[in-house]
Amino acid sequence: MFDFKSLGRIVLAATVALSLPSAASAQIYKGETAGVGDPVHTMFVAFANQAGKAGVDIQVNAGQTLTKSMLKGAKGDIDFFSTVPSLVNLMAGQKRMYEKIEDAPDLAKNIRAILGFKAGAYHPVTLAGSGIESWEDIKGKTVFTGPPAGSASATSEALIKIITGYVAGEDYTAVRLSWGEGYSALADGKIDMMVRPAEIGSANIERFGLSGEFRVLSIPEDKVGSDDMQALFGRPGRGMLQFDGGLYKGQLTAGQITALGFTQFVGTHAGVSDDVVYNATKAFWENLSEVHATAFFLKEVTKDSAFTSVNVPLHPGAVRYYEEAGFDIPDELRPGS
Repeated sequence: MFDFKSLGRIVLAATVALSLPSAASAQIYKGETAGVGDPVHTMFVAFANQAGKAGVDIQVNAGQTLTKSMLKGAKGDIDFFSTVPSLVNLMAGQKRMYEKIEDAPDLAKNIRAILGFKAGAYHPVTLAGSGIESWEDIKGKTVFTGPPAGSASATSEALIKIITGYVAGEDYTAVRLSWGEGYSALADGKIDMMVRPAEIGSANIERFGLSGEFRVLSIPEDKVGSDDMQALFGRPGRGMLQFDGGLYKGQLTAGQITALGFTQFVGTHAGVSDDVVYNATKAFWENLSEVHATAFFLKEVTKDSAFTSVNVPLHPGAVRYYEEAGFDIPDELRPGS
């Protein structure tokens, strides 16, 4: 005999089960960043890991071109992304890689920041025996300057021109490859030099000293104060940075190396919920000791550096946390300012 009471209990249980949230139905937020080994990737993954502790699950898609990621973020196609401050101005002005994006200026208005950080410096790396011991030696050589669609290649070529007067394609051959291909090309002797943005003390740079010797070219002292170099240092997300050449085993440039520093920020868009961004931001800062343990360069991520080179409004959810935690928020970064 069929038990109608049992049937009722089964239906009730099924109804309750359908109404309860589950891990499978939790929202997954899309995030994009650079490739593994890049300081930008390290920072973004650290952010995503801490956000996950607050229930903000970010699916990290690594190895992406940041120019494209910021555009996708501005459109709302992804929720969180790594980006470069200088790209904001290019999108807002519909310039260079955004020239054919008709609504680029309007899309730029959708970008919101969560936090900024000092990412590292441009490393002009050449192996011993390449024939390059100074910037002038680049003439006639082959130099990897960055990926085809990114902003790093233009920055690297501008740096070389300011120091030497050399023009890419005329005085030297500029090669544009993916970051991974650039490393391999230098190691295999297919190029003479690589200009690579990397964190100070980068393991990817250090590896060239494990099997031989290499050189990181320093910006000459007489070029540092030039108007063009100061203008480059003054661009959004750029600045002068110095570090000890002895930091890297097998590195041949003695003493302090003067380099072009770069900063980044973790971004989102205006359509992401205030609560989601608040929870992710709070989790990151409340677990800062774990972030610091992730990589040496992340120890410089502090309350005082939270808004480094950020040049778009902060997301209201981030502002809510920063106000609660007593951060000194610049007025120009407040939404609507």
